[in-house]
Amino acid sequence: MSLVPATNYIYTPLNQLKGGTIVNVYGVVKFFKPPYLSKGTDYCSVVTIVDQTNVKLTCLLFSGNYEALPIIYKNGDIVRFHRLKIQVYKKETQGITSSGFASLTFEGTLGAPIIPRTSSKYFNFTTEDHKMVEALRVWASTHMSPSWTLLKLCDVQPMQYFDLTCQLLGKAEVDGASFLLKVWDGTRTPFPSWRVLIQDLVLEGDLSHIHRLQNLTIDILVYDNHVHVARSLKVGSFLRIYSLHTKLQSMNSENQTMLSLEFHLHGGTSYGRGIRVLPESNSDVDQLKKDLESANLTANQHSDVICQSEPDDSFPSSGSVSLYEVERCQQLSATILTDHQYLERTPLCAILKQKAPQQYRIRAKLRSYKPRRLFQSVKLHCPKCHLLQEVPHEGDLDIIFQDGATKTPDVKLQNTSLYDSKIWTTKNQKGRKVAVHFVKNNGILPLSNECLLLIEVLL
Repeated sequence: MSLVPATNYIYTPLNQLKGGTIVNVYGVVKFFKPPYLSKGTDYCSVVTIVDQTNVKLTCLLFSGNYEALPIIYKNGDIVRFHRLKIQVYKKETQGITSSGFASLTFEGTLGAPIIPRTSSKYFNFTTEDHKMVEALRVWASTHMSPSWTLLKLCDVQPMQYFDLTCQLLGKAEVDGASFLLKVWDGTRTPFPSWRVLIQDLVLEGDLSHIHRLQNLTIDILVYDNHVHVARSLKVGSFLRIYSLHTKLQSMNSENQTMLSLEFHLHGGTSYGRGIRVLPESNSDVDQLKKDLESANLTANQHSDVICQSEPDDSFPSSGSVSLYEVERCQQLSATILTDHQYLERTPLCAILKQKAPQQYRIRAKLRSYKPRRLFQSVKLHCPKCHLLQEVPHEGDLDIIFQDGATKTPDVKLQNTSLYDSKIWTTKNQKGRKVAVHFVKNNGILPLSNECLLLIEVLL
């Protein structure tokens, strides 16, 4: 990168933007989505900026080159957009890329070096630009609260979405829709971290180093559109993972139920979800390196594992469920029923003390259910003896049909009021007989091109 001869650019405050114009703007990043592949062939990034006028502007930026989009690492970064087209969509002013669009990004921290981030080889940056960046830093320090979503592993809690700065230790393909990342940030999670079984997977990374850091590493499962990004990451690189989701999962082992913390990066780009590689010159990476160097590698993985002894199908006693299990089962339901909303929620312990029949409304965690498979909910019923029988397995069903098959057609089933029948004998198939029944419509045989056929093949 190098500077070009100075050109006097005019920058428009965000409260003076008008639809149909092409402008140059400065702003502080309030929200952003890392570049992602759009439904077409271009990459897309969504950036919302604000300036000293307290007016927000959302920009939809497209480019065929991933690196040509703004290099934003976190909210609070400062951006400069040249040749941004302003349009009004659904009564909202927004910015989009136009021919010749270019951007610079700067760290928004007060006192940090003002180093432009850009993929362009040549750009213009004057002392006036330097003053504008400094002015925005000062304004943002008093008007924008620091991001609370950027957390360390030691501070995360279940059922939380957060941003994580970490180093990649290993990676492995799980299946076509998910990918495993092993990362660490030098701190330990407050709960034992969940481990993905990788016996049959090819783990890329230094296995001895990963084993040495096993008490400090976490497994992250990455899904859907983020898989191709995860697959391209280099082991040892420093990452920022946006909108990472934690879930508290119970794991049954013999008669114990242990709780472990899962980490998921779900598909889609909602809430800025994504992955970005950080350069080693980034100030957050400098701090991360210090944390990694001072990490306690000999720390034992949590000895105070939250667990409980409880058979799967029994009701727990009043004190045997941890607070986090209660919290987790009281989250928003996966399915919401709109009936009986007038009923207040009743704890299960209160219901068990009452006599039936009663009406209750509950919110609870599902521990077990029957039938385990959907087809088991359908039974074979004999109308004569009223016997209920399981539906036979597919292999057993073939044997039953073969045993019940006959080599000669049943005369009683031919030429009824519902259909006319015709029997043919095949050639070169051991004289197999085929009965074709032509279904009538209100007692009348339809035209050949409209007639429904029932074919009976006899062994």
